[in-house]
Amino acid sequence: MHYIYLTIAIIAEVTGTLALQASASFTKLVPSVIVITGYVIAFYCLSLALRQIPVGIAYAVWAGAGIVLVALFGLLMFGQRLDTPAMIGIGFVVVGVFLLTFVSGSVPEKLH
Repeated sequence: MHYIYLTIAIIAEVTGTLALQASASFTKLVPSVIVITGYVIAFYCLSLALRQIPVGIAYAVWAGAGIVLVALFGLLMFGQRLDTPAMIGIGFVVVGVFLLTFVSGSVPEKLH
C-alpha cells in the first residue's frame, strides 16, 4: 500500500506542477485550485507512504519520477524541448532512482 500512496503523491505533485504554469502566477482560478489541491494530496499521500518507506528513499523516488514526468508532459503539453545534456541528466536521475530503489541495500528488504 505504501507504494500506492507514493504513486498517488507523484501523480498529484506532477498535476499540481503542470497546473502551476497554467495558473499564470495564480491569476487563473481553475488551474490555481488544481495546484493547491494537487500539492495537498501529494504531501498527504507522501506522509502516508513515509509510514513504511524511509524518507530518503521516498523523496528520491518522488522527486526523480516528478522530474521525468514534468519534463515529458512539459514537452507534450507546452512544447518545451530538452537539449542533449538535459536528457542525459534526466537519464542519470532515472538510473539513480532505479539503483536506489531496486539495488541499494538502503531499502529494507520487505519493501522490494
